[in-house]
Amino acid sequence: MLAIGLMGFASGLPFALTAGTLAYRLKDAGVSLTDIGLFSLVAMPYSLKLLWAPAVDELRIPGLAALLGQRRSWILATQLGLVVAFLGLGLSDPASLPRGTAVWALALAFLSATQDIAVDAYRIEVLEEREQGAGAAATQTGYRLAMLCSAAGAVALSDYADWALVFAVLAALLGLGMLGVAIGPEPPAGRVDRGGEPFAARARRALVEPLRDLATLPSFAVIVAFAVLYKYGDAIAGVMAMPFYDELGFSGVEIASASLLPGLVASIAGLLVGGWLVARLGTIRALAWGGIAQAVTNLTFVALALVGRDLPLLFAAVSIDSFAGGLASSAFVAFLSGLCRPGKAATQYAALTSLMAAGRTMLSGGSGWLAQQLGWPAFFAATTLLAAPGLLLLWWLAVRGVTGSRSRPA
Repeated sequence: MLAIGLMGFASGLPFALTAGTLAYRLKDAGVSLTDIGLFSLVAMPYSLKLLWAPAVDELRIPGLAALLGQRRSWILATQLGLVVAFLGLGLSDPASLPRGTAVWALALAFLSATQDIAVDAYRIEVLEEREQGAGAAATQTGYRLAMLCSAAGAVALSDYADWALVFAVLAALLGLGMLGVAIGPEPPAGRVDRGGEPFAARARRALVEPLRDLATLPSFAVIVAFAVLYKYGDAIAGVMAMPFYDELGFSGVEIASASLLPGLVASIAGLLVGGWLVARLGTIRALAWGGIAQAVTNLTFVALALVGRDLPLLFAAVSIDSFAGGLASSAFVAFLSGLCRPGKAATQYAALTSLMAAGRTMLSGGSGWLAQQLGWPAFFAATTLLAAPGLLLLWWLAVRGVTGSRSRPA
């Protein structure tokens, strides 16, 4: 469990950076809101990771695989690449060479998405069925602590140090993930080495069969649309949160303080309440409550935009939003996990989470333009309304009895 928690920490570090801290750095460098919104597209690898997830299953890394095994070798290789990407991004200058910054950010997102594939597969395979719940909790705890470091921590440190040092510190923190690789056991070999098998046969087994299995789900097209749109409004708001705080005049330390203890505690509380709602009410009802909560709580940012620089209101808005985000995420992950079949879960989960990421990246590229056109109060009000399509699709699925279940027949 300790190894899984440390690997979860390593997964969370680069994600929070591409999701929010990069936008703060760009705003600090004088980049326009429209360009900041376009920069969010560098997170596309999170949406497309299904394209190379089968390679993580099938291909062995020379030398490392013999030493660490299939799963841990991939995790360590991506972590070493992330160290280089962190350092390169820190040394880049978004004001004078924005393309260079974009290339390093894209490399970071690609390596991060690949690490997520390997870590998810490791957790699924190394734990027994009765341990999966505790493993998910360990991963989420590590993940959110890391996001705190690379979001609030990095923003606060930027008040006292240049960005090259900030990114170097984040690169050093990846050592915790490497420690997880070192102390964690390699999962039992669940795959037969078919190195001499034709590529087409290997590709079919690794990718086509799991996806075909997903496609047989009732109302699959609606499930896909729901996975993309459930967090649409929340994603649009999240991309512009850091530039919004900066424009209101909050310092990096103030933003970090609001996100640190209150935001972290509220997020974990939301996850726990979301898990309780899934057990108490079922996945669909929990998704409904989570979807409504993450939409309505965006109105707290409308209030902050109207009031202006108000530190207590910032603390309240961040805490309320974090709670709602945790609640919705807990129910959403439960829904997606329930759609995966044992034995095919790694590729299927990568496929479904790629769709989830699409709602956060592909649809958020115009967030900066929207904020410029509407102004902050109307922008955050609009993000509340953008939750409606996902909730309508959820209602459609509920009416047809689609709840997600591992017990569905082959």
